Amino acid sequence: MAIPSNAVERRSFTFPQVAVALQTLAILFQATTAGLLLSTAYGETLHSVGARVMYGASMLYLLAAVLAWRPGGGPVRPVLHATGFLALASVQVVLGVAHLPAPHVPLGVLMFGLSLLDLGRDLGGRRSAGPRRAGR
Repeated sequence: MAIPSNAVERRSFTFPQVAVALQTLAILFQATTAGLLLSTAYGETLHSVGARVMYGASMLYLLAAVLAWRPGGGPVRPVLHATGFLALASVQVVLGVAHLPAPHVPLGVLMFGLSLLDLGRDLGGRRSAGPRRAGR
């Protein structure tokens, strides 16, 4: 029996989706290394390297959002989200360098939640755009 061509769904991810996933993973790594920062000697090194990776991932997400928006004339909302996130990441870096954990930790939790919501919106929107399956 032949499988209809529309029944096979290929999984391909766009550059902005990969960038926001990388950003979310980098923030999760930061949360892990924050715990290590308090309990091990190498925690500070890992957290410092992770901060640079997270900031780079935020810049990559902004670049990906601009590249996806500009040529196709798509929605500007992802660019605004990425710009706001880069601003939050900048504040987070300043707070971390100043060793101010009282605002640094809650902002990190907020950033992880926002990044996770953005990732879910990107991946969820991709799935709901396709044909709906029976029973859903």
